[in-house]
Amino acid sequence: MGSLTDAPARRPALVPTLATIAFVAVCVSAGLWQRDRMEQKLALRAQLASVSQSEAVAFPRASDWGAWRFRRVQAVGTFDAAHQILIDNRVRAGRVGYDVVAPLVLADGRVVVVARGWVPAGATRAEIPDAPPPPGNVTIKGRINQPPSAYLELASDTAKGRVWQNLDLARYAKATGHALLPIVVEQTLAAGPGDDLVRDWPAPDVGVEKHQNYMVQWFAFAATAIGFWAYFTWRTRK
Repeated sequence: MGSLTDAPARRPALVPTLATIAFVAVCVSAGLWQRDRMEQKLALRAQLASVSQSEAVAFPRASDWGAWRFRRVQAVGTFDAAHQILIDNRVRAGRVGYDVVAPLVLADGRVVVVARGWVPAGATRAEIPDAPPPPGNVTIKGRINQPPSAYLELASDTAKGRVWQNLDLARYAKATGHALLPIVVEQTLAAGPGDDLVRDWPAPDVGVEKHQNYMVQWFAFAATAIGFWAYFTWRTRK
């Protein structure tokens, strides 16, 4: 019978090894998917930067409005001043105020929502600012955007009167009686004298950093799993 010193080195336990391989495979796969999404978003960011610097074009007739997001356009029409609303709790440079929103009736009968700009809140909640749109036929220059599809509401009755908590196009269409286009034009230039609202719309966030962080996390999980497997395998052999 051979001595203990003649026994071959113990092999790693099969179950922990297979579990580690499976876990690492999942983590690497998820990390690669996040990397691909990050690269797609980087390309989208470059495309949006190029589009945002282009000259404004005539307001289009489009079937795919997503392809027009952040394109600069010029729309001619008349504001429906009676249905202008204020979107509450919008902050600019540390000050609370309202985004001013109104329907613009185009010459061809279509109606698009225009985010006209931002106005500061009054000294008290009872002081609602007055920022009427310019009368008559106006030319609006701005960029096409899509309203948020998800938002938080603190109460069920948040879309009545002049002040709304969020802009929901379906609710707004019902309130105005217009068949609204599924986009918003964020106005970037004044439409005439006295149109002095603040128009520093935030730059588009395509989420590159989020995918980058997730990618690093998944690869770190894989590396950690390999490290634990190697450490305990070494201790077992020792």
